[in-house]
Amino acid sequence: MCGIAGLFLKDQKLAPELGGLLSGMLEALSDRGPDSAGFAVYGDGDAGQIKLTLRAAPSFDFAALVASLGKVADAPIAYQVHDTHAVISIPTDREAAVASALLGMKDVDMVARGKRMAVFKEVGLPADVAKRFGLNAMTGTHAVGHTRMATESAVTTNGAHPFTTGTDQCLVHNGSLSNHNDVRRELIRQGMTFRTENDSEVAAGYISSQMAAGASLQDAMTSSLSALDGFYTFVIGTETGFGVLRDPIACKPAVMAETDRWVAFGTEYRALVDLPGIDVAKVWEPEPAKVYLWERH
Repeated sequence: MCGIAGLFLKDQKLAPELGGLLSGMLEALSDRGPDSAGFAVYGDGDAGQIKLTLRAAPSFDFAALVASLGKVADAPIAYQVHDTHAVISIPTDREAAVASALLGMKDVDMVARGKRMAVFKEVGLPADVAKRFGLNAMTGTHAVGHTRMATESAVTTNGAHPFTTGTDQCLVHNGSLSNHNDVRRELIRQGMTFRTENDSEVAAGYISSQMAAGASLQDAMTSSLSALDGFYTFVIGTETGFGVLRDPIACKPAVMAETDRWVAFGTEYRALVDLPGIDVAKVWEPEPAKVYLWERH
C-alpha cells in the first residue's frame, strides 16, 4: 500500500523544477503512505569529490562535525544542512578515512554516498517531510521518492525508503518479498552489511551486489526476477538514470508517462497529473517482468 514516484528529465531546462515536481507527486500519494517519506535526488557532481548524506538528531551541531571531519580529510569540507540531514562533499580519495571516522560516532549516521546522489527520509506525512528538507528548491537530472505505509516493520526513519546499498544507487519498493531472509543471509556471506530487517533493503542489496560484480543495471534487474520471490514494483536510481520493474504477476498498481521532456513513474495516475505536458504524454501500464530503463551517458 506504499506509493512510489520517479522522474527522469530529458530536457535539462526543467532541472530547476525537479524538486518541486517530485514534491507534488509525493503529496498526491500521501494516503498510500502516511507513515514516512523519502527521496533521492541526483544533482550536480564535482570531479574528484563524493557526497555523503548524514543524519543526526534535531539541533545537531553539523558545523562542529564538519570541522572535525575536515581534519580527517585534510581538506576543507563543503556542506549543506537540511533539517536532520546534512550533505557533505569530500575528496574521493579521503572517503574511506572519513567513513571510518563516522563509524565511531554514535550520534550521527551515514545515510548514503554518491557522486551526484543525496538521500533524505524521515517519519511523517510526505508533504511535511518534503517541506522539512526543502525538496521544492532541489535541482537535478532525476529523482525517485516513496511514501510508506508500514505493514511488516516499525515506523522508523531507518525503515523509510529509499534504501541505498551502493554508491549512487538506491531503490524504492511497493510490495513484499517472501525470500528476503534467505537472500540477506547469502549477501551477508558475500560481505554485505544491512542496517535494518526490511525486505526492501535486501532488494537494494541484491541489485548493488550484481552491479558490483560487473552486471549492468539492465542485467541486475533481469536476474532479480528469478532471485527475488514475492509481489513487488521497484524503481531503482543510479548516477545515470533510473529503471522500473514489476514482478511477473504485477498485482501492485503502476503507471508510466513519457513526453519529449521527461519520463515519469507513479503508483497511481494522480501522481502524474500535474506534470508539464501530461495532456500530450504517452501513458501506459508497465508490463509484468519487463525492465524499463532510461539512462543518460
